[in-house]
Amino acid sequence: MASSTSAAPYTPPSRRTFRIHRAWLMAAVAGAAIVTAGAFTTVPGMLVTPLHEEYAWERGQIALAASVNMVLFGLTAPFAAALMDRIGARRVVMGALLLVAAGALLTGVMTRPWQLVAYWGVLIGLGSGCLTMTFAAGITARWFDRRRGLVTGALSSSSHLGQLLFLPLLAWSVGRFGWRPPVVTLALVALAVAALVFLLLRDHPADVGA
Repeated sequence: MASSTSAAPYTPPSRRTFRIHRAWLMAAVAGAAIVTAGAFTTVPGMLVTPLHEEYAWERGQIALAASVNMVLFGLTAPFAAALMDRIGARRVVMGALLLVAAGALLTGVMTRPWQLVAYWGVLIGLGSGCLTMTFAAGITARWFDRRRGLVTGALSSSSHLGQLLFLPLLAWSVGRFGWRPPVVTLALVALAVAALVFLLLRDHPADVGA
C-alpha cells in the first residue's frame, strides 16, 4: 500500500524590514536643539545698529549684553553637563530652550539697556550655554556604541550650521522688517524645538526598551 504525502503550503521568503535605530532620532532631535541655540549667537551683531538708532543707546551698552552672553555661554557648559547627569538631558534641554525663548520674547518688549543685558545676556547666555559640545558628547555616549566619532562631530558642528543657516535669513529680515520680527521668530522656533524635545528625546536607551 503506497503512502500518501501532502505538500506543505508555499510560504514566500520573508523580507527584511529596514528600520532606523532610535539612536539616530535622538541625534536628530539633539541636533535641532543645538542648531537653534547656535542661531541665537548670530543675532547680537545685527542688533547693534538698529538698537542704537531706535533707543539712542550707546554701542558699548549694547555690546555689554553680547559680552555677558558670551561669558555665560562658556561658563555654563560644564555645569549643564553635570546637571544632565543628575536630572537628565531631556529636562535640561527643555529648560534651556525655554530660557532662550523667554529671553528673546522679553527682548522684544524691553525699554532699558539693563533689560537687554538681563534678557539677551543672562537668559539666552545661560540657555544656549547648555546646548554645546558637552550636550553633544553626552547624547553620543549614551546612545551610540559604534560611530561615536561621526555623531559627535556632526552634533558639535551643528552650532556652526545654525549660524550659517540663519545668518543670511536674519540679516535680510532685519533689513526688511526691523529687528523685532526675527527675534520673535527665533523665540517661536525655540518653543517648537522644546516641544519636539519633550515628545521625542529620552535620556537613556532603557527608557524606550532599546
